[in-house]
Amino acid sequence: MNFLPTLKQLQYLTALHIHGHFGRAADACFVTQSTLSAGLRELESLLGAQLVERNRRVVRFSPLGERVVAKAYDVLREADALAALTRDAGAPLAGPLRLGVIPTIAPYLLPRLAPAIRAAWPELQLYLREEMSGAACEALARGTLDAVLLALPWDCGPVTSIALFDDPFCLVFRAGDLPDPPPAVAPDSIDDTTLLLLEDGHCLKDQALAVCGRPELRADSTHRGTSLVTLVQMVAGGLGQTLVPQMALDAGLIDGTGLIARPLTGGAARTIALVWRQGSLRASEFALLAGTIREAVSGEG
Repeated sequence: MNFLPTLKQLQYLTALHIHGHFGRAADACFVTQSTLSAGLRELESLLGAQLVERNRRVVRFSPLGERVVAKAYDVLREADALAALTRDAGAPLAGPLRLGVIPTIAPYLLPRLAPAIRAAWPELQLYLREEMSGAACEALARGTLDAVLLALPWDCGPVTSIALFDDPFCLVFRAGDLPDPPPAVAPDSIDDTTLLLLEDGHCLKDQALAVCGRPELRADSTHRGTSLVTLVQMVAGGLGQTLVPQMALDAGLIDGTGLIARPLTGGAARTIALVWRQGSLRASEFALLAGTIREAVSGEG
């Protein structure tokens, strides 16, 4: 009789592939590191092949291991789809849902959103994970996330999306840096020599430049921030000015800093959207979740 790998073993394997570290992979699976290591050794013994090269603290997948883990992602996606069949037959938005949220949304929207979702869908087990847009879309494709809350435009692959609301951009600067600042700032008046942006990999940087019609602008590599909080601190320190979404301003990002914010002319904004894999059996549930998010943002919930 042939013994097959368990879903738990495949979850351990994909977690190690994603995190590249036994401890972080174990945390992601909510088990001890010894439990995860034992599960992987059992999987390798079952398959009769070494999948992971363990060299001190470095984790490398063997060529065969890479092929096995690619198939493991497929198996886990199908297992999730199988579970979704029974979920769809019962109450909507009940059971686990793994939602990715990008860093320029998570700290500003989740404090309002999480309580609203709990109140609307008490049977939902919501697992939140903050990820950069690229990593979140990759996790969505692999099946380790069910849906992602991100900002468009962004190429997330073959997904279905629901636009939730527009999030306008504002220019943030110190008092005195712009003499007699107008009620709204024209994008073509922004001084690119003083513009501070997020580091490469943050979708907000490219979106801000695109909606401003200034894709040619590039921030000084020595004056890039890792977060909106860092950018605001840099502006307060006199290093320049930056573009901040209204969502972050509404959450109090510049409160107490003495900084000034002005909207951009022309309605420059990013679009906040909920995305999920095309063909997902939970599409109707995600549409319900999108409605709850809209209500929470508008204050109607």
